[in-house]
Amino acid sequence: MSNPATARPVGPVPPDVLYRALEQALRAPSVHNTQPWRWRIGEDAAELHADWNRHLVGTDPDRRDLVISCGAALDHLRVALARLGWGASTERLPDPENPAHLATVRPGHKRVDRRDVGLAVAIERRRTDRRRLSARPVPPGIVASLVGQAARHRTRLHPVAEEQARDRLVAALAEAARRQQYTPGYPAELAIWTRRCTAAHDGIPRASVPDAGADQDSPGLRRFPRGRLFAHPRRLEPDAEAATFMVVTTAGDGVVDQLRAGEATSAVLLAATRIGLACTPLSQAVEVGYTRRQLAEQILHVSGHPQLIIRIGWAQEGAAELPATPRRPLAFVLMPG
Repeated sequence: MSNPATARPVGPVPPDVLYRALEQALRAPSVHNTQPWRWRIGEDAAELHADWNRHLVGTDPDRRDLVISCGAALDHLRVALARLGWGASTERLPDPENPAHLATVRPGHKRVDRRDVGLAVAIERRRTDRRRLSARPVPPGIVASLVGQAARHRTRLHPVAEEQARDRLVAALAEAARRQQYTPGYPAELAIWTRRCTAAHDGIPRASVPDAGADQDSPGLRRFPRGRLFAHPRRLEPDAEAATFMVVTTAGDGVVDQLRAGEATSAVLLAATRIGLACTPLSQAVEVGYTRRQLAEQILHVSGHPQLIIRIGWAQEGAAELPATPRRPLAFVLMPG
């Protein structure tokens, strides 16, 4: 059996390596595209820090979404480094007296994993697709490969394939949406982050949200204000969509577990994008305590902790290409050295 990793000569990290990799890490998905991270670059390391100022208190009371978002950026960084030829070691929560310092990444201290190199090509192509998907099912072999991606990050990915379980999952997402409508601060946060000005570097632009009607009828998706994305130039397929829902779980529920869940989410989304699948991270059901318990106890029947739901499927034939959502420039998120 061939070794998926290749050796990296030990030596100083060229000054531009971390900057180039961080530019790619900024493409990571985050709740409402808040990009709740800050970075500090040293001589041989990059530090990931949470930006508590971007915490959505009404939407994400436990800061779970925020930490998972940072975990996705952490994995994007390592994947980008691998493409540049650098393996990296990761230390999570390196400073017990600074909980905002989530991780430190040091290039050159591990072998380059060829699986990460393969994922890097999908960073620029990945999009969150909120449209109704095709009736074409996702092959079981592809689902199994995505389960393997999550396992690399010490998490589990549970496909919800049985019809009754899928119906319960969709119902849990709808119940979470209903409860959040009456959560103080939630409607305001949704409006703020989906009605950004044209020149904004964050948030969900209207061009990334389906216009109206059938495109917003996909079960389980968060209801955003009406957008401007004319998603399907052709007639929608009459059959129900065949989206696959998968739930990321972890054995524990601490900050490190949530970081790993974000790292696994990044790997799954990049792998699915590389195959050509449309992907949608869904956090609503884990933002509400009641529906999060339902996920574990009544839908998955597991003792682990649900962290995020991922919807995958094939885009409808003739679907318009999705625009890239805005990102803050690296200079906006760098901390003083």
